[in-house]
Amino acid sequence: MNKTEKIIKLKLDIVFKRMFGNENHKDIIAAFLSDMLEIPRDSISAIYINNTEITPDYLYQKFSRLDLKLEVDDKIVNIEMQVNAEPYFNDRTLFYWAKIYSDELKSGEGYDELKQTICINIINFNMFDCEDYHSHFKVMEKERHEILSDKFSIHFFELKKVGKSQNRRRMEEWLKLINSETEGELMEIENTTTSPEIKQTIVKLRELSADEKLREAVYYREKRLHDEATKITAATNIGIGIGREQGIEIGREQGIEIGKEQGIEIGKEQGIGIGREQGIEIGKEQGIGIGREQGIEIGKEQGKESERKEIITKLLKKGFTEEEINNMLA
Repeated sequence: MNKTEKIIKLKLDIVFKRMFGNENHKDIIAAFLSDMLEIPRDSISAIYINNTEITPDYLYQKFSRLDLKLEVDDKIVNIEMQVNAEPYFNDRTLFYWAKIYSDELKSGEGYDELKQTICINIINFNMFDCEDYHSHFKVMEKERHEILSDKFSIHFFELKKVGKSQNRRRMEEWLKLINSETEGELMEIENTTTSPEIKQTIVKLRELSADEKLREAVYYREKRLHDEATKITAATNIGIGIGREQGIEIGREQGIEIGKEQGIEIGKEQGIGIGREQGIEIGKEQGIGIGREQGIEIGKEQGKESERKEIITKLLKKGFTEEEINNMLA
């Protein structure tokens, strides 16, 4: 076999459903659920597949979103294969879990008859800020970690993280198989796995890869998904460009306004400083002028007093009395 030969991808929704939505593949489905949920294989006694049909117009839908609903003994299991990243995927998963859970309760039935509902999300994009590819969510008390109910269970398997984790579990072999794109990758898994169901899945996948009709359907399905992803990327880039331009314009306007306010404040401070200096200078000049005038006036008065004293002294020497002198100078 040619190791570089391309195979149809198991993670493509229509191929995944052909494999795990097939009534004739219940042994494979049971092993898959046992390994992914890490529950004993013999605990699964019956599987009922509820939605297996893929309509022709499904091939041309925009997104790769597969929902496969199974009844496994007393549990409801929903398997979703999501290739392209989708906004608010976590909220949509929670909403979808709630819908499946509540829809199972028939009119007149008690709440105790609600079944454990498990959502398995296999996603081809990174969703959580961690290295582990498997995230399992339950409802529990924040401090004590006490489980509120075992009927809530949501799993996320991030395909792009597979192989990076140090945990070697059987579920990783399944995820590597779902991630495989070449015959060489299939051969590597086939030669290392000890799971007969994984080996059986590889055989079935090769058979599907040889189906020309399915290959054609896969081609159009992948083309539709690539076209949609390109449109989203282009729209995102346009949005980023518009946002950048608007941000620059808003920043410029805000900068002008801030600059104006700061300029007024600086100008006010500088004006006060200059005004103070000029005021001191003018005050100094005016003070000198006023001082000069007052000095002249005081000098005049002091000169007159000195002259009066000198006259009185001379008149006293000539024999005039003080009364006579006062009358003379009055």
